[in-house]
Amino acid sequence: MARIGVFICHCGENIARTVDVKAVADKAGQIPGVVLAIDYRYMCSAPGQNRIKEAIKKNRLSGVVVAACSPHMHEQTFRNACLEAGLNPYLCEMANIREQCSWVHEDKEVATAKAIDLVRLMVEKVKKNHSLQPIYVPMNRKALVIGGGIAGIQAALDIANGGHQVILVEKNPSIGGHMAQLSETFPTLDCSQCILTPRMVEVARHENIMLYTYSQIEEVEGYIGNFQVKIRKKARSVDAKRCTGCGECYQKCPVKNIPSEFDEGLSKRTAIYIPFPQAVPNTPVIDREHCLWFIRKRCQACSKICPRQAINYDQEDEIISEEIGAIVVATGFSLLPTNFYGEYGQGRFKDVISALQFERLLSANGPTGGEVRRLSDGKEAKAVAFISCVGSRDPAKGIPYCSRICCMYTAKHAMLYKHKVEDGQAFVFYMDVRAGGKNYEEFVRRTIEEDEVQYMRGRVSWIYERDGKLVLQGADTLAGAQVEIAVDMVVLASAICAAEGATELAQKLRISYDQYNFFSEAHPKLRPVETNTAGIFLAGSCQAPKDIPDSVAQGSAAASKVLGLFSREQLEKEPLVAKVNREPPPVFSTCVGCFNCERVCPYKAVEREEVIDRSGNLIKTIAKVNENICTGCGLCVVACPNGSIDLEGIRDEEVYAQINAL
Repeated sequence: MARIGVFICHCGENIARTVDVKAVADKAGQIPGVVLAIDYRYMCSAPGQNRIKEAIKKNRLSGVVVAACSPHMHEQTFRNACLEAGLNPYLCEMANIREQCSWVHEDKEVATAKAIDLVRLMVEKVKKNHSLQPIYVPMNRKALVIGGGIAGIQAALDIANGGHQVILVEKNPSIGGHMAQLSETFPTLDCSQCILTPRMVEVARHENIMLYTYSQIEEVEGYIGNFQVKIRKKARSVDAKRCTGCGECYQKCPVKNIPSEFDEGLSKRTAIYIPFPQAVPNTPVIDREHCLWFIRKRCQACSKICPRQAINYDQEDEIISEEIGAIVVATGFSLLPTNFYGEYGQGRFKDVISALQFERLLSANGPTGGEVRRLSDGKEAKAVAFISCVGSRDPAKGIPYCSRICCMYTAKHAMLYKHKVEDGQAFVFYMDVRAGGKNYEEFVRRTIEEDEVQYMRGRVSWIYERDGKLVLQGADTLAGAQVEIAVDMVVLASAICAAEGATELAQKLRISYDQYNFFSEAHPKLRPVETNTAGIFLAGSCQAPKDIPDSVAQGSAAASKVLGLFSREQLEKEPLVAKVNREPPPVFSTCVGCFNCERVCPYKAVEREEVIDRSGNLIKTIAKVNENICTGCGLCVVACPNGSIDLEGIRDEEVYAQINAL
């Protein structure tokens, strides 16, 4: 015999202003099976929860319905109160009479009638609810961080300093990411290498961090606490244990004409190389696509000169398997190339360069030693134009979003240019300045006022060459005039896009991504570093364009989530998962083995199970849901043609009970 208690919340005036809560309580008390129905001003408060606890004990309630706000807000609060009173928490349901009644209706009579119906629905559902028990999942306390930029470095160090093992995987030969390419950072103008390199070295030396550079994720299986990850460690053709980083090999390499990825193609590197002098690890890599030995079986200069005999041409890729408890994705971003923009020469003009290329020109260890020189003839650039929002905020280019950091690094570039070429002229074309950060607005004002950089609000419509100069035609909307200026160099603040290979990685990890291929968070406000796949977290610009402080903060935030997860002996998981019909056990099931459920499950939670009779004969193969992996999305329930799968907490009989109540 059901003994249901109904508790109606006023929610201050949020509900009571539009819904007659006393009338709802009176009507609820008349529903068969309801032995108690009361209203209270703030049911989620401590006194309100105490009323529920006392009612459960005094009235020996078999179920509880709380009519209040959204279950997303306080369902766990009320379920915990029921648990403390000795009632199974899954025998507690919420009727949402705030968002679904008071907030969407103005007619009090209509809202009240709807609230009564919603309460009736949940009363009938809770009568059919089963007592459920949490699922406990064993957990491996080792973390994987994918991406060795500043966000990944921060996350790895925080987790490692928390006492847990970390695997850090970086696809390039060195960690450091795009921050390693920068000359100085805004708004403090700190030397980027000076603040980054100590972190890189700390990662390499940390006893809790295993660093795999020149590596990539090959395969990811499993679930939170129990991921099985395969990492492809690509062959460097150099024995890292023997190599001392002396540099003899790449100094003697005869192939010296390969565009340097680190210098954005502005300098040349050899076929055996390290990306930059401060690289971590300081172990060279042989570029097999350009090495003469791998092309024509000639040369071996690096092998002959190496004093440690560290060169190994026969080295092969290695597949490393790791058991992982949690994953942090910090794969960074990429820039749209300059040849993307037809109106700006589509890559034909040598002196139309990207912002990262300009960073390398400004850097003391860059291709020009920090001097701002034209790429076309090597002469000092006496006039430079900086164009903001190139591709960003441009639906015509398919990129309507703001790249966030462009206004700030453009101001930094203009300021540093004026410091290096004191008699030079700097022009900035912008749509509007977005300087949202601590001391950011002051930094931009300083660029305009102290460094005398000329800002013009408007777009550049066309760039062409004339008499050895680049001529920009555009508009200054504040002056209300057309503009035509001739400069030596043009720097494009190109749109920030998702990293190359982002979609392939997302599919391996089974995490979602948006229409621009940035990885999607579980909730933009309340769960900004989590994904919808439990145990996988996001950090840095893989989620959206971010500056360094935000990337570092998000790296630490993701690390704190991992450390919180690892603080428990085992993972407690809600039992609201799918189950295949197995009644009566052990052999009967209405499952026919079509495995539609297996095909639609995005989490690979559906497995195959052979049903054997007492004689050892195979009767059939049916579906089985791994409750450790299942997230309760319900796709398998919908896909099953004969209703052999139910979702705990939303079983058919519970839904039919609600329908019949109407």
